Amino acid sequence: MVVNIFYIVLAVLGLSFLIFIHELGHYFVARRVGMRVETFAIGFGKPIYSWIRDGVKWQIGWLLFGGYVKIAGQDGDESVDPYTVPDGFFGKPPLDRIKVALAGPVFNLILAFLFFVLIWATGGREKHFADFTKKIGWIDPQSELFAAGIRPGDEITEYNHNPYESSKDHLYAPMTHPGHMTLKGNKVDYATGVKTPFEMTIDTYPHPSALEKGVVTAGILAPANYILYDLLPGGKANLLPEGSPMKESGIEYGDRIVWVDGELVFSGAQLNHLLNEGRVLLTVKREGVDHLVRVPRVLVEELKLDHDLREELTDWQYEAGLKGTKLQKLYMIPYNLTNGAMVETEMKLIEKDKEKEVFPAQLYSASEAPLKPNDQIIAVDGVPVKSSYELFAELQKHRVNIIVERDPRIHDPISVENADADWDQSIDWMRIQSLADSIGTPNRKSISGNYVLLHLVAPVVRSDFELSADTQAAYAAEMKEQKKAVEAIEDPERRSHALAILQKQEKQLLLGLPGVQDRHVTFNPSPTAQFASVFSEIWRTLTALVTGSLNPKWVSGPLGIVQVVHDHWMIGIKEALYWLGAISLNLGLLNLLPIPVLDGGTVLLSFFELVTGRRMAAKTMEKVVFPFALLLIAFFIFLTYQDLMRILTKFFGF
Repeated sequence: MVVNIFYIVLAVLGLSFLIFIHELGHYFVARRVGMRVETFAIGFGKPIYSWIRDGVKWQIGWLLFGGYVKIAGQDGDESVDPYTVPDGFFGKPPLDRIKVALAGPVFNLILAFLFFVLIWATGGREKHFADFTKKIGWIDPQSELFAAGIRPGDEITEYNHNPYESSKDHLYAPMTHPGHMTLKGNKVDYATGVKTPFEMTIDTYPHPSALEKGVVTAGILAPANYILYDLLPGGKANLLPEGSPMKESGIEYGDRIVWVDGELVFSGAQLNHLLNEGRVLLTVKREGVDHLVRVPRVLVEELKLDHDLREELTDWQYEAGLKGTKLQKLYMIPYNLTNGAMVETEMKLIEKDKEKEVFPAQLYSASEAPLKPNDQIIAVDGVPVKSSYELFAELQKHRVNIIVERDPRIHDPISVENADADWDQSIDWMRIQSLADSIGTPNRKSISGNYVLLHLVAPVVRSDFELSADTQAAYAAEMKEQKKAVEAIEDPERRSHALAILQKQEKQLLLGLPGVQDRHVTFNPSPTAQFASVFSEIWRTLTALVTGSLNPKWVSGPLGIVQVVHDHWMIGIKEALYWLGAISLNLGLLNLLPIPVLDGGTVLLSFFELVTGRRMAAKTMEKVVFPFALLLIAFFIFLTYQDLMRILTKFFGF
């Protein structure tokens, strides 16, 4: 709690410094052109501290969001024509007023650039591989991209003709271009290393994991990331928890999971899918050659069984020693088999929707292709079987085969620019395949180069871990609080969706790997590149807001900005400096908008006077500025409310 308060204070002070620099720009140039500055204020409201220096009243208000420099002639005194105050703002030529108005935003832009220079000069920021990789970590199986054959491990290079810059583009691009959007990238064949470019136009749709309405996606749900089991930061032990299925697997510190049950693994989200999708890894002999095939396990009650098939399954149940469970609640693969575990034909399922799920038109990969007649099943999850009743017995267990990379180079520093290429080079398909091909055969291998095939692992749901009483109590209390928070959601649709997600999480199978880490990469673009990147993002956001393609509720207000800076102060000073630089750039650009209440509006009105030679009456100016001031205040109240709702949702679930 004390640490959080400390970083909140740092965040507020950082933002106050940006405002101070902005107002300092106005102050400095105003004094240079001979204007009389009456007040320099940081924050609004009653001053909590003030002093006089060089005829200027300096003060700090109790509300630190904002600030102002008050120049003579700007006090709105109706009895005095502001243009008659010789050392006042309006008493100076239009060009001087333009200089003063531009000074604040320009100081913010310069400060942003200086922050970026400082970050660059000190070696850049340490980021996670997932933050900037072009590689896809997980894709929605219900998306257009999936139907078009895009898979984890493929690459995204452009969204809507804008170069891909970071993982936030997976959310940012669809949110600012709802409807049709164009994507470019590469399909990657890791067996050959060949990359095939693709381009397609797809429709965005509601994000399947989002609780709030209005969040859309193109189908890419996660970037790629390393799945490293290693020591914790500072070299602290990262012990496997009690009851972890990985206890006897042979995993070691520094191991990276690269392959699970027939598939290269590109992210934690994909790994979670592989553990929970309900398929079994079979080794089959087809025309004298061994193949690994991922086949769905289904409950017997879901299969269409005639009398003879039911009797046969009952016999296998008896021979397998499974009499303690009802036949309908046992698992089977959807194929008719001989007693010797040879495939004859596919089985039909009772429900058509389930049949489409079991035999999908669009396969995830070639390893999920249906079995063929005369395929001889010789192993289940790598465990040899010789008969169908042995197969039936093994199907009631759920185990996974895992290959890890054991390469000390994983800790070597690497730049963002080289990270994807290094990922490609680290996938030695031939060595991985040599280990995979040995699964379920008499010649099972354990090591090939830097790759290790771990012992079989049986994932379990969290509630089945052999946890201590204290840990079990803490978990039960956590789940109770989450359920209570979900039940407090007023919107029935959101509540139902949140409940479904929570129930799914409760039933998820886990490996029991604590503190899984991503690889660290160095991100150090030039200061001009950082400046241009932030500028481009601001411009696209403003364009999306003006065109109506982005709902204003997704824009951060004062509280959201404090939250962002607070979070990044906790990561490190360079992260905080980057975000302060980005916010300073935002502050400068937004103040340049030609809106009367902003500096850009002052520039516009002064330029009008400079060109036409016509002065705008004080009352007319007030009538022009007042409605925009009301709109700006209302907008900030709206953003603050949205920030508050997001914070409450994050911490309390409502």
